[in-house]
Amino acid sequence: MDTYRFRVPKPNYLPHKRLDASEKDDIVEEYNIPLGKASELENAKFAAKCERYALEAGVTRPKGYNVSFHCNPDMEKHHFGQTHPMKPWRLTLSKSLIYSYGMSFAMDNYISRAATYEELASFHATDYLDFLGTVLPEPVPFDVENPNPDLKFNLGGSDCPLFEGLYDYCSMSAGGALDAARKLCTKQSDIAIAWGGGLHHAKKSEASGFCYINDIVIAILQLLRCYPRVLYIDIDVHHGDGVEEAFFSTDRVMTVSFHKYDPQNFFPGTGALDDNGPQSEHNPGSHHAINVPLNDGITDEQYDWLFNSVIGKCIEKFRPSAIALQCGADSLAGDRLGRFNLQVQGHGACVDFCKRVGIPLILFGGGGYTPRNVARAWTYETSIAIDHQDKLKHMIPTHTPWRDHFRHETLFPTLEQILGEPRPNRNTQKKLQDIVQHVTEQLRFVQAAPSVPLQVIPPDLGGIRDDVEQRIKEETEEKRDELRRARESAIGQAMEY
Repeated sequence: MDTYRFRVPKPNYLPHKRLDASEKDDIVEEYNIPLGKASELENAKFAAKCERYALEAGVTRPKGYNVSFHCNPDMEKHHFGQTHPMKPWRLTLSKSLIYSYGMSFAMDNYISRAATYEELASFHATDYLDFLGTVLPEPVPFDVENPNPDLKFNLGGSDCPLFEGLYDYCSMSAGGALDAARKLCTKQSDIAIAWGGGLHHAKKSEASGFCYINDIVIAILQLLRCYPRVLYIDIDVHHGDGVEEAFFSTDRVMTVSFHKYDPQNFFPGTGALDDNGPQSEHNPGSHHAINVPLNDGITDEQYDWLFNSVIGKCIEKFRPSAIALQCGADSLAGDRLGRFNLQVQGHGACVDFCKRVGIPLILFGGGGYTPRNVARAWTYETSIAIDHQDKLKHMIPTHTPWRDHFRHETLFPTLEQILGEPRPNRNTQKKLQDIVQHVTEQLRFVQAAPSVPLQVIPPDLGGIRDDVEQRIKEETEEKRDELRRARESAIGQAMEY
């Protein structure tokens, strides 16, 4: 298909054809109907209401630090399939709620470009990227009629379907995360938010768990250019196996994953308490993978205590120079796939803890398969980032688009409103104490300043410089073309052939 025309990759060049507006509408026509499309006038009215709400609510830029918000609206229009749990329009719902609260006026807002082929190849294998960029969409997953299909790179099954615009979607997800990481590297931001990222299951040469490109790994690789050590924290209900695997043998990244662990019945089945990196003590990554396996029904109070205990000890010993926090919202109560009793407040408390550490912080999205829950959580966590959570009105603003999708008018519904009856809590206090004790023991073997000396490391700005130069070149070529067209237009005279 024309959508997937593939060309030999060149520096800073996307190996696929960009879609024009009409083609994008064709791809997502069925998907866009439930949401509706606002006119320019309606958008202007909405922006005015958001600005007025921000003034009335006292939403201002945080003092002493900058927050940046990174998104690409074109990413929101893609569609995994009618029955697939992953709904990219949750990004639309989240962004509209964040904007409705007036929070955009407290942040630097960026429309991120899609990541280039070379940027994706900083982690992923080129043969995998080539296939991802050329494979045709399949309306029906291969495993619908054949339970055991031979899937190349694990693409085309029910978990990772081949939908229209797949490569575009992946590139935009990685582009937002990479843009956020670069803002931290250049000190333009102290907290960078990329809710469109957080796809933590993707491997170097394999799609997995709804994830095709591991934007987190690509972003952390960027952070490592400027920061000696990065602490990666994952509060998705699923184990962050892709990120852990990517940094398995390095002591510059410590991965900590809080997740449901039931290897026989729950994806991905990895992340046991004693899975702490390479077994060999000679491998630098040994003891640098911390896993916190949990059972169904954990509560806000338990999660908060456990998170503070584990992360506090990790920060004390590892002494990271930056934190990457994956805020998967499928760990919330009422998620289509998750089974915890966490509420928005408990989930957001993790963001608040990391923010109070006072070092550069990047917030990723991740899982989350009940869109209204996702929107609530990421809105509240955005308010924490801009230091507005204490003034946040609990009633969802009346001018919020698609307000009826939230069912309840409050930003903080109770467990009874969400579930009717909370799930049985299968996490005993002894289990949680055993986890903390095990983590403490593992951290005894972690050197305080691994691999990179504690000194100023000059940032590698080559990638940023190349981007700027390429953009200037493109703008120059566009102006040259416009000038040429202006000179060539209307040059004919009357009676000439």
